[in-house]
Amino acid sequence: MSGTAAGVEARLPIRSDLDLVWVRQHVRQAAAALGFGLVEQTKLVTAASELARNTLVYGGGGELRAVPLTDGRAQGLRLVFSDSGPGIPDVEQALRDGYTSGGGLGMGLGGARRLVHEFAIDSTPGDGTTVTVTSWAARTPRPREEP
Repeated sequence: MSGTAAGVEARLPIRSDLDLVWVRQHVRQAAAALGFGLVEQTKLVTAASELARNTLVYGGGGELRAVPLTDGRAQGLRLVFSDSGPGIPDVEQALRDGYTSGGGLGMGLGGARRLVHEFAIDSTPGDGTTVTVTSWAARTPRPREEP
């Protein structure tokens, strides 16, 4: 059904604030090349920025894997953020608006989830976290899920 598009898969380290800039830049350029409109690009870059910051701050650093996709005529971009940090003890709680373990606004994971079409999180305490998001050019994000 979904396969790799004409674009090239990329892996970017997330180890410093400068890497966060590179992640945002890469995601914007990749989304534009795949035909995402400006609003779609901005939503995906915003989600990627939040997830990359979480990877750095809470996961101690990690990696972004960006995979261009095609599904028929639709173009998409899958972003996989992974770290080997402490993991998330309660994923459902972490996805709730207002929850924060670090003094932020608590809009991170839940906000990122609302900005993309597909969202998955796999986290094991003591063994790291992987967050996978996918967005498609010219598709409307899914409606907000009630907690």
